[in-house]
Amino acid sequence: MRRMIILLSMVATLSSGCGNDTGSTPDPDLIAEGRDIFRNDTFGDEAFWTDTLELHTVIASAVDPMTALAVGLKVDASALPEGILDTADLNNPATTVALLELDAVVGVKGTVEDGVLTSVGITCAFCHSIVDDSVIPGIGQRLDGWPNRDLNAGAILALSPALQDAETQAVLMSWGPGKYDAYWNQDGLNDPQVIPPAYGLADVELETFTGEGPVSYWNAYVAITQMGGQGTFEDERLGIDITADPDLVTSKLPALRAYQLSLAAPAPPAGSYDGDAAERGEALFTGAGRCASCHSSDAFTDANERLHTPAEVGQDPTLAMRGTTGMYRTTPLRGVWQHPPYFHDGSAATLSDVVDHYDGLLSLALTDEQKSDLVEYLKSL
Repeated sequence: MRRMIILLSMVATLSSGCGNDTGSTPDPDLIAEGRDIFRNDTFGDEAFWTDTLELHTVIASAVDPMTALAVGLKVDASALPEGILDTADLNNPATTVALLELDAVVGVKGTVEDGVLTSVGITCAFCHSIVDDSVIPGIGQRLDGWPNRDLNAGAILALSPALQDAETQAVLMSWGPGKYDAYWNQDGLNDPQVIPPAYGLADVELETFTGEGPVSYWNAYVAITQMGGQGTFEDERLGIDITADPDLVTSKLPALRAYQLSLAAPAPPAGSYDGDAAERGEALFTGAGRCASCHSSDAFTDANERLHTPAEVGQDPTLAMRGTTGMYRTTPLRGVWQHPPYFHDGSAATLSDVVDHYDGLLSLALTDEQKSDLVEYLKSL
């Protein structure tokens, strides 16, 4: 495909193998560089968020901190001067501007000159980082790679003066917290998916729900076609050919990838599952439940070997048909306790719903006790 993604060749600069080969020792300097990119690099997307969407004017006039927290934005407590929250007016948009000047709003970068917000952009952390709520809900220490299932990206975009036509408003307001449609601005369809985690990817070669390619492919697609970053991206399968000079994305993909692959899935909280039941559930997982036939290897996915038709996994085919493969990847399960709802469209609210889905699809005829044991095992991963 001529250049089919310059990006994919960039991935090879990180390892001698393909996909997410982790056989080589990670470079700590490259990981540190990637951490900075993940948290702080807008790839020049201020031109989109400021010049096109004019969200800097909306924030300055109408988005106070309580409103920002209500749509899922997070505040990094480590960036706050001691005691500032004791006196700050959290119902005043000027406080939001002050937080942006402190670089305290996770995933949002603002330029403030003489107290005036003059530009705004977003980073990868906008969707793929949260905080631990150690101060108040929405304010705490960063947790990179955790999907922000509180983030109402549609409601945030709907604030833009450039997106006020009724049809666009209806689409954006239909997404709700934790969902985003990464193809809507390309094909005009509306079928939002849950925001996925960016942790636990070290042994997984295909990161997207539909298995398009390795993580650098998706980083480039999102940075350029969704965030509005200034970069070069080509995929003939999707009919996309974007060229930028200078390209502020492609050279950063190896470091960004290294950081993402360094993010381990979070361990389940102590006491969050029944150990005896989980042990029984593990036997079911590899036996009567037939889960391990797809959720295989230490990564709990067979994505490195195959994809599955929508019918095989009992999923709505819409997203698969909008992508490039027509199929779905088996989702890795490490840290699955942390990010409900489940499936690409969030159609399973709980792990019990997931087990019920496959019990019916595969005619497993599991007892209620067996289902419960499987859930406890999943909670332990």
